[in-house]
Amino acid sequence: MNLFSAKNKEILLAPISKKNPVIVQMLGICSALAVTAKLEPSIVMAVSVVVVIAFANVIISLIRKTIPNRIRIIVQLVVAAVLVTLVSEVLKAYAYDMSKQLSVFIGLILTNCILMGRMEAFGLNNGPWEAFLDGVGHGAGYGLILIIVGFFRELLGSGTLLGIKVIPQIFYNWGYVNNGLMILPPMALITIAVIIWVHRARNKDLQEK
Repeated sequence: MNLFSAKNKEILLAPISKKNPVIVQMLGICSALAVTAKLEPSIVMAVSVVVVIAFANVIISLIRKTIPNRIRIIVQLVVAAVLVTLVSEVLKAYAYDMSKQLSVFIGLILTNCILMGRMEAFGLNNGPWEAFLDGVGHGAGYGLILIIVGFFRELLGSGTLLGIKVIPQIFYNWGYVNNGLMILPPMALITIAVIIWVHRARNKDLQEK
C-alpha cells in the first residue's frame, strides 16, 4: 500500500491551496475574525484545529460501519466534543494564559463547519489513513489562513511578532505609527478578502471549471 500515492498527496495538499476551505469554500471565517489579532493565538488555534479535525476524521472512519445512519450526526458531535474538550484541557494544563486568551473560541471548534463537514463528507466514506490526511489538509488549510492574517495584523497593528518588537525604533522616530485599525475584527475580514483576491487572481483556471 502506497501511503503517499498521487491520490493521497492530492487529499493532503489540495485543501491547503487550491481547495482551501476558508478562501475557496468560505468556511470557518467567523473564528478567523476573533483570534487573529496576534500571531501566537493564531498558531495555537491552527494547531488545535488540525489535531481535532484529523483525529475526528480517523475515529469516524474507524467506526463508520457500526454507526446507524439515523444517529450519525449525534455520534459525530460526541466525537468532536470529546476531542475539543481534550484539547481545551491540555491547553489549560500546559498553556494556561493562552487558554484564557482563546477563551470560548477553542470550544467553538465544535461548531466549525469544516470539522462537521469533513466527518460527514469524508470520514464516513473513506479509510482511516485517507481520513487522517484529509483532516490534516483541511485543518492546515484553515490554520494557514489564520497564521497569515495573524502575522499581518500583529505586525502592522502592534509592530511585533509573537510579542517581540520587530519594527526598528528608528522608524518610529521618523514618524511611523502602528495602525490600530489592524487589531480590530473588521480588518481581519478585509485581510481575508485580500487573500481571497490574490488566490483567485493566481488560480483563474479554478474559477472557469
